[in-house]
Amino acid sequence: MVKVLFVCLGNICRSPTAEGTFRKLLAESDLSHGIEVDSAGTHAYHIDKPPDLRAQQAAARRGIDISYLRGRRATEQDIDEFDYVLAMDRENYHNLVHIKGARDNIRMFLEFSSTFDEDEVPDPYYGGSGGFERVLDMIEDACRGLLKDIKARHLQYKNHP
Repeated sequence: MVKVLFVCLGNICRSPTAEGTFRKLLAESDLSHGIEVDSAGTHAYHIDKPPDLRAQQAAARRGIDISYLRGRRATEQDIDEFDYVLAMDRENYHNLVHIKGARDNIRMFLEFSSTFDEDEVPDPYYGGSGGFERVLDMIEDACRGLLKDIKARHLQYKNHP
């Protein structure tokens, strides 16, 4: 089982959006059974809170339900257990490294983007609704690249003896 963790600051905008988007992509690819997906924040601002309503609405417009997700904080155990720990921006990347030290599995999420030149998914929390749409565009693109990477690294020999 491949394990993926998406991480932002409070776990109410970017990371739950990425979790929901990736879950949808896995379901469409019939790969939900082989890949575990979760999201977390590096701060405890919104533990047990649902995603921001604007994030939920933007995701719902694309057929993605994130309303059932709840905020939680990333832990040392997460970094040990997940194959991919994907930070939405440099601040959260450094926060993750501070939790456990540098690890090969801690990476910037937009490394997997094939369309966007940015290396950070901007936090849409203080912006308007357009920011949530742009974040979704970035996340959808990077999720497709992530799935391609997982298939190449972990699933290429799955159906072979």
